[in-house]
Amino acid sequence: MDKIKRAEESVEIDEQKWVYDSSVDHKGRVPLRGSTGVWKASLFIIVIEFSERLSYFGLATSLIIYLTKVIHQDLKTAAKSVNYWAGVTTLMPLLGGFLADAFLGRFSTVLVSSTVYLLGLLLLTMSRVVPSFKPCDTDLCNEPRKIHEAIFFLAIYLISIGTGGHKPSLESFGADQFDDDYPEERKKKMSFFNWWNFGLCCGLLLGVTLVVYVQDQVSWAMADLILTLVMLSSLVIFVAGRPFYRYRKATGSPLTPMLQVFVAAIRKRNLLFPANPSHLHEVPKSETSRMRLLCHTEKLKFLDKAAILDGTQDSIVQQQNPWRLATVTKVEELKLIINMIPIWLTTIPFGICVAQAATFFIKQGVTLDRKIVHNFEIPPASIFALAAVGMIISVSIYDKILVPVLRRATGNERGISILQRIGIGMIFSVSTMIVAALVERKRLNLVHKNPLEGSSSMSVFWLAPQFLIIGIGDGFTLVGLQEYFYDQVPDSMRSLGIAFYLSVIGAANFVSSLLITIVDHITEKNGKSWFGKDLNSSRLDYFYWLLAIITAVNLCVYVIVARKYSYKNVHCKATISVADCDDGDDRVAMA
Repeated sequence: MDKIKRAEESVEIDEQKWVYDSSVDHKGRVPLRGSTGVWKASLFIIVIEFSERLSYFGLATSLIIYLTKVIHQDLKTAAKSVNYWAGVTTLMPLLGGFLADAFLGRFSTVLVSSTVYLLGLLLLTMSRVVPSFKPCDTDLCNEPRKIHEAIFFLAIYLISIGTGGHKPSLESFGADQFDDDYPEERKKKMSFFNWWNFGLCCGLLLGVTLVVYVQDQVSWAMADLILTLVMLSSLVIFVAGRPFYRYRKATGSPLTPMLQVFVAAIRKRNLLFPANPSHLHEVPKSETSRMRLLCHTEKLKFLDKAAILDGTQDSIVQQQNPWRLATVTKVEELKLIINMIPIWLTTIPFGICVAQAATFFIKQGVTLDRKIVHNFEIPPASIFALAAVGMIISVSIYDKILVPVLRRATGNERGISILQRIGIGMIFSVSTMIVAALVERKRLNLVHKNPLEGSSSMSVFWLAPQFLIIGIGDGFTLVGLQEYFYDQVPDSMRSLGIAFYLSVIGAANFVSSLLITIVDHITEKNGKSWFGKDLNSSRLDYFYWLLAIITAVNLCVYVIVARKYSYKNVHCKATISVADCDDGDDRVAMA
């Protein structure tokens, strides 16, 4: 007994010193816990995220203004252009995440994509500095040069491509710095997503205040030059942190094992299920020293047939052919992805509400009184800063006050489940659209009473409530989605997990554009379109009420889907035993 006890103590001491979660240090060795990862590594990563968000929101929030004032697009076309660009920017991470997980690794993907991002910023700066690339030779022009439009759109879509690799890889790379199997680090990782978004919001805040002010009061070229220099500096800092990072090696396409499970299950569709799930095939104990196994679950039972050993065939031959026999872990990984689809679909309406903040909300600010004191006038895009303020307040209160209280009340390590957190944010999105509809109705009433003055007598801070509420909602839903998709995907798909979260926003932008087209077509056929050439001839209040109704109905559907969802269940210590695990919110099962 003494020998066993000493052996257990030796293993415990060893695990406290080294990190055995399949990661390696910058020299390819098992990482030393004391000198790699956790916050010492994450701070380098958060710096480059701050820089990227500074650039993204500095460009994104003022894009609709640039398209209408410089490119001279009408309101409807400009809104669609912004939605298409934002959609591509947030769907590209699906490709970037796949390449990071399958071939390049997360660090290399961040490095390459950040370089592409930097090239996009350089090209954008050139489109406003090089004389032959400028919109025209004068400060004001009725029609910009075609070469300027071409270079401008090429530059912003290069930034989209850069974001495609940067966003999923960087966030998952940051979360990789924490060991899930080490309790102290697991708790820190729960805070990581909150403080990651705190850093993100700081970048957003400066982007929509300082950068937008430079665009409005100095020049677009000076703002682009600042963003380019900040991005270059942060890239140097990111590379400097290389000795402190923990790395995960690319494991090949994560989609192939899933296809193998499907094929194996179809081939064995006529086989009977074993009486005991422990008879299903799992990875041999000798191969599990540095990997996590998933517990067997009863849902999507047909897929379990892929893990049945066929008694009519040689077992060794079967085990050598993954197209004929899959492990329980591989089967459960496929189940995880299938179970995520309803959650992904029911979060899209929230993303549609978020999309309005960067388009119609900003454009509303242009028509309002933006003077604060004397002759100081804030740029219209700067009002977006209130969304960041709302998110910072939400994340800070949640992490420092609500989570400790809820932990004691519920006994849940997170305080409340991830899906409950997402659902709370959706309630705020419904409130946002209702408030936005009421404020827009007030603005239109002023326009109708005094067509000459319009709504210029109405303060821009009437928009503050809708920005603050959507920001608070983001602190619950967007942060929850990040944690959900990172946490619930298979370990080999962590970058793709973050890409799934971003694709919610990307798909929502495209759906928002489609919704605008459909509503425009239907309302125009029945009399007058809700989307005129400008805001004063539009009926955005009706559109906001429509979104409020869609989001409220969807929230009811989401609650039903979330209640039926089973969380990922992981064995702390891999064993060859396969037992049914609890389908609750306990994501780590002691083996």
